[in-house]
Amino acid sequence: MYRFVFTQVLSRFDPEDVHHLTINALRLLSVTPVVKRLVHRRLAPRDPALRVQAFGVHFPGPFGLAAGFDKDAGCVEAMSALGFSHVEVGTITAHAQPGNARPRLFRLPRERAIINRMGFNNAGASAAARVLGRARGVPAIVGVNIGKTKVVPESEAVHDYVASAKQLAPLADYLVVNVSSPNTPGLRDLQAVELLRPLLRAVKEVADSTPKRTPLLVKIAPDLADADVDAVADLALELGLDGIIATNTTISREGVSSTETGGLSGRPLKARSLEVLRRLRGRVGDGLVLVSVGGVEDVDDVWERLLAGATLVQGYSAMIYEGPLWAHRIHRELARRLRRHRVSDLREIIGRTAT
Repeated sequence: MYRFVFTQVLSRFDPEDVHHLTINALRLLSVTPVVKRLVHRRLAPRDPALRVQAFGVHFPGPFGLAAGFDKDAGCVEAMSALGFSHVEVGTITAHAQPGNARPRLFRLPRERAIINRMGFNNAGASAAARVLGRARGVPAIVGVNIGKTKVVPESEAVHDYVASAKQLAPLADYLVVNVSSPNTPGLRDLQAVELLRPLLRAVKEVADSTPKRTPLLVKIAPDLADADVDAVADLALELGLDGIIATNTTISREGVSSTETGGLSGRPLKARSLEVLRRLRGRVGDGLVLVSVGGVEDVDDVWERLLAGATLVQGYSAMIYEGPLWAHRIHRELARRLRRHRVSDLREIIGRTAT
């Protein structure tokens, strides 16, 4: 039914307009207590076999919503109710910013992909903190993804990230330093270890000082050379980070016909994202929590990422093509597969095929 609606109706409208309409509908669900609780009771993951612990946080399932969809943290409860085990909000910057000029979001239905050059459009850390500080009517695990404000020069990047972390880390179940979006000039330069070390060290001091100590992860690009992936992994271990999220969108256009600038996500990213995950697992073993994102479309992809060493898996782009019940279906099918394989604890399969 959803695919018919998408093909015949939604695909005829501008992608960003549809996104805003969707966000507004989800916000309405978030402020409707009875409906929200009913939906959560019906769609949220509940099978005990799906439960997993990562960096001290108990997740009802392994599959969550990647950053980029809920930029201002307004849909956390709605997305949790629809079946995501966790919702990563953002990317949020210290200062509000409009992002890049439109058009800046493009569908590639044939390739099951998306190109975006949004540019971290968001209302800023203070606004997000006000939203995240409100009481919730349904359980929700929230990751907060922070990035650099566009107008802030690289020399002041550490201060900018720290400003966001001070406001948001106390309200997050985990915090993510995003240095891998291709849509903020110079941002990916911060992945170089000599620049990344002082940045992560400073944000970690903030995260460690929160009342419950907020776990800290870093999100990396798929376009890093293998040696640079290794270097970031080694740095994460050195600094005592809690995990790595791999990967962000790619600037590669291999396998797609579009030449629009921006970050490519969806099916074309699948192979490289899995490759980076396997490399990270080989480098860090189980010393860090690995969160795999990029090209995840169905339960087969989630299963493969878990076997390769991911503790958590995230998705976003495929939801545009699969609809609002996507996460619920993946968790339901994953629970069935676990029972079929006589697995009662998800930890039994994490990293099983890692070399």
